[in-house]
Amino acid sequence: MSATVGGSTALVTGGNRGIGRAFVEQLLSGGATKVYCGARSPDEVPPELIDAGAVVVQLDVTDPRSVASAAATCADCTVIVNNAGLHGRDRLVLADNLDIARQEMEVNYFGVLNMIRAFAPVLGANGGGAIVNVLSVAGAFPTAFMGGYSPSKSAALFLSVIARGELEPQGTSVTALIVGSVDTRMADHVAGVKEDPADIARIGLKAMARGTRIVDTDRMAIEARAAYAVDPVRWEQNAVRAMNATTLSTGRSS
Repeated sequence: MSATVGGSTALVTGGNRGIGRAFVEQLLSGGATKVYCGARSPDEVPPELIDAGAVVVQLDVTDPRSVASAAATCADCTVIVNNAGLHGRDRLVLADNLDIARQEMEVNYFGVLNMIRAFAPVLGANGGGAIVNVLSVAGAFPTAFMGGYSPSKSAALFLSVIARGELEPQGTSVTALIVGSVDTRMADHVAGVKEDPADIARIGLKAMARGTRIVDTDRMAIEARAAYAVDPVRWEQNAVRAMNATTLSTGRSS
C-alpha cells in the first residue's frame, strides 16, 4: 500500500507554517493535482502558498464539526498529512493544572484520530490513498523534559499502527514520521542543530510513496532512538537532568 505525490489530491493540517507549510510546498512542486492547506485561521496562510496553488480550508482538528466540514469539502482527497500539533512547554505531574496536557492530547492525539475517522471513508472511496502522521522522537519513548507532549505523541504513534491495520483492507496506507529537532516556531526554544522543514517533508513523502510503516526523518531522531535502544535507563536519566536544568533556569520545563 502506498500513494504517489504526482496526480494526488492532498490535505495538510496546520499547513500554514513550519513542517506543514513545507509539505504543502513539496506536494505542489511534486506534481499534486490539488493541495488543500488546512488552518484554524485561514488569514494566517501565507499569500505565497495561495499564489502557488494551495486551496485554503478552515480546519480545527479538535472540533468534530470542523473536521466533518473539511471531509465534505475535500471529498476528492487521496492523501492526508496530519501535521497540526501543540507543544505546551509545561511539566506533566508537577504542572499547575492539567489544562495544557489536555490540550496537547486533544490536538496531538484526538485531532489525528478525528481526521483519520472522518477521512478514512473519503480515501476508501478514492481508491485507498495514504495518511501521513507527523509525530516526534519524544513520542517514541518517554521524554521527561517534554511534559504532556511526549505521551500525546506516543499515543498518536500507537494510533498510527492501529489505523494502518484497520484500514489495510481498503488499501489505505498509514505512515508515522518520527521527527527530531526541526527549525520551526514550535522548536524556537531548542538549542543546537535543527533540520530544514523541507527535508522532513521530502523524506516523509518518499516514505509515503514506499508505503513505509514508521520512519525516522532526520539524524537526531535516528541517533536518539539508537541511544535509547542501547541504554534506555541512561537516556531517561539524561532527559531528567535536562528537565531539571531547564527548570532551575526558567521556572518551568520547555
